[in-house]
Amino acid sequence: MQIPIFTVDAFTDRPFSGNPAAVCLLENDLDEDLHQKIATEMNLSETAFIRKLQPGDDFTKSSRFGLRWFTPANEVPLCGHATLAAAAVLFHIQKNTNTILTFVTLSGELKARRVEDHIVLDLPLYLTYPQVSLKFTIGDMIVQDLRYSPDTKKLLVRLSDAYERSVLEELQVNAQRFLSAEKTGKVKGLILTLKGNSSGKHKGHDFYSRYFAPWYGILEDPVTGSAHAVLSSYWSEQLGKKEMLAFQCSRRGGELKISLRNDGRVDIAGQIAIVLKGNLTF
Repeated sequence: MQIPIFTVDAFTDRPFSGNPAAVCLLENDLDEDLHQKIATEMNLSETAFIRKLQPGDDFTKSSRFGLRWFTPANEVPLCGHATLAAAAVLFHIQKNTNTILTFVTLSGELKARRVEDHIVLDLPLYLTYPQVSLKFTIGDMIVQDLRYSPDTKKLLVRLSDAYERSVLEELQVNAQRFLSAEKTGKVKGLILTLKGNSSGKHKGHDFYSRYFAPWYGILEDPVTGSAHAVLSSYWSEQLGKKEMLAFQCSRRGGELKISLRNDGRVDIAGQIAIVLKGNLTF
C-alpha cells in the first residue's frame, strides 16, 4: 500500500522554521489503528489525514474533505498548524481550484482560504476565565495573570509586562515535570504569554507566546494555531484590538496574523514552506 505524504512547515515562509506537520492524502479509508501508527512513525507534533467524504470526490476539484490530526501519542480535537499544512498540500501540490476549502473535523467545520501569499484559517474562538484560587509558578518568574479555557483544557499564564521577549525565549522549561504536577485531567496544554513591546528591535508584535503539551506527548510545540484560538480572545480583550500580529517564541519561531470576526470566530493567517514530498509504503 502507498500513501502520498508531505511535510509542510507552517506559519513561516522559510524551510526548517515554523511548525512542521506531516500530511497524508487518503484515496481510500485507512484501518483505524494505522492513523496512530503512521503519526508515531512520523514523530512530528502532528500528522494530518485528509480523506474524501464521497466516493466521487477529487483532491483537485472538491471543496469539502474530512480531516483528522494525530500526535505521536493520540488523536487531538483541533490543530491549527496541521490544518494550514493540509490546505497548503491541496492548494499548492494538488492545485485545488477552489479558493475556500472546508474541513469536517472533531471541532466542527473549519474553513481555509487563499489570500495572496497567506492561507487563512477560520477557527473557533475560545474564552478564558480567571483562576483566582489556583497558585502557579514558573521558577521565580512574576505571573501577572492566570486564565483557563475549559473548552480546550488550556491554561494561560501571562508573565509580567516588565519582561522582554528575550526572557520568554531564553526561559528553560522542563515540561516533563508538568505531568506530575497536573494529573487531574483538567489541563492538557500550557500557554506562556507576554505582552508585545511597542519599541525596540521586535516592535510590531502585539503579544508573544510559548506552548507546552506533554499530556499529548509534545514537550514544546513550535507554533500553535489552536493555542492562538485561546490567546486571540484573551489579548483582544486586554489590548482592545481585533487585528493583531503574534509571534510564538520557540526555537523555530513563527508568525500569525489574527483577525477576530463578528460571528465569535477568529481568522488566523500564516505562510507555509513545503519541505518533503514522498510516499509511505507498507
